[in-house]
Amino acid sequence: MRIASSRYYGTTRPSIVLASLSKFTSLDFFRHSSKVSFDTLFGTSPTSENMTDARRTLAEQIAGEITLSDDPGATLRKWRTDFDVSQTALADHLDVSSSVISDYESGRRENPGIGVVRRTVTALLDIDEQRGGDRIRQYARVLSAGFDSSIVNDLREYPTSVPLSEFYDAIDATELAQGTSAGITGHTVIDSIEAISRLSSEEFYRLFGQSTNRALVFTNVTRGESPLVAMRVVTPTPNAVVLHGIDPDELWEHAPKMAQLDGFSLAVTDCEKETMLDAMRELAP
Repeated sequence: MRIASSRYYGTTRPSIVLASLSKFTSLDFFRHSSKVSFDTLFGTSPTSENMTDARRTLAEQIAGEITLSDDPGATLRKWRTDFDVSQTALADHLDVSSSVISDYESGRRENPGIGVVRRTVTALLDIDEQRGGDRIRQYARVLSAGFDSSIVNDLREYPTSVPLSEFYDAIDATELAQGTSAGITGHTVIDSIEAISRLSSEEFYRLFGQSTNRALVFTNVTRGESPLVAMRVVTPTPNAVVLHGIDPDELWEHAPKMAQLDGFSLAVTDCEKETMLDAMRELAP
């Protein structure tokens, strides 16, 4: 099957793709298959007008979070890393030394004023647009997101980055494959069966929220095949995937290797669902 040559529109379900992919469970297939974005796979992309609106709204949100944060430097660092912009790249765009950015983020300098915040936010968005606008495009999808609570149990952004180790401790999770990122800035909790059977392709992509620097938690999991197959065809992938309701012995045998191939952390937890949700919400007051 040639995934890249297929086009799906409108209300086509991810289940159609996942059902086809489920036939190919060998690691050789997953190792050599090309990852494709949902824009490429399903032919969905925000309009120029939506992108402009998204940039304006996102700029207001970032500036507001930094200005109102109890730790503006940490919040600035969260957004910079969310945009995958190094201190050096940001400093070059602002025509300052990288030590200035480091000092603001560490709190060695006074809290940034409105002018500094405005320039920094503009720089992050400009850099993203120069790279193709992936972060702004993703946020454009989120603006109109609205989910049935039976599908999405919780979707939150954190004011600052939370170490994965802290997140896993909070929900009593066991990490089975290490990822390339040590922290997250949000989480999404979804019912795997409801999401795959009911969400359209564009809605499924919005599950990432404002950033892929997050944990995507799947509930109603039997062995974990479908969530891992979904991650195999989606780019970018989240920093972490958590499978709820199973223990390590019940996990699909290929799951850890697939997570390693795609660079995200994989964990399982059999913590009671409401207890898990309460613990996660405490990370995003």
